[in-house]
Amino acid sequence: METATKSNHIGRKIGRIRELRGMKQEALAAELGISQQSVSQIEKSPEVDDEVLLKISKALQVSPEGIRHFSEEAVFNIINNTFKDSSANNNNYFCTINPIDKMVELYERLVEAEKEKVKYLEELLKKR
Repeated sequence: METATKSNHIGRKIGRIRELRGMKQEALAAELGISQQSVSQIEKSPEVDDEVLLKISKALQVSPEGIRHFSEEAVFNIINNTFKDSSANNNNYFCTINPIDKMVELYERLVEAEKEKVKYLEELLKKR
């Protein structure tokens, strides 16, 4: 019996993390100082240079190892195992996080990221 090997396509992982963070290719390109087409090419590449990966990881606020080891299946497994319907007889899983706190935390991080983007764009305008 043969087991299928999972692809470690770094570009796809970068694209998926970017999407989950609600970021468009144009926004990532602006943070990296490259074109949107370059971001598209990176996301199509199975391998990414370590230096480029480090820059991308900072822009996405995820460690390079987090990108390398990202698994969408793991994300959904964690979500599914964190909360289950309490009507099941053999279910001992209950939500251990306050979803409102998590949403507030995410909102605060998004607001901070937007503030940083505005600051960066204002600095670019001052240079012109």
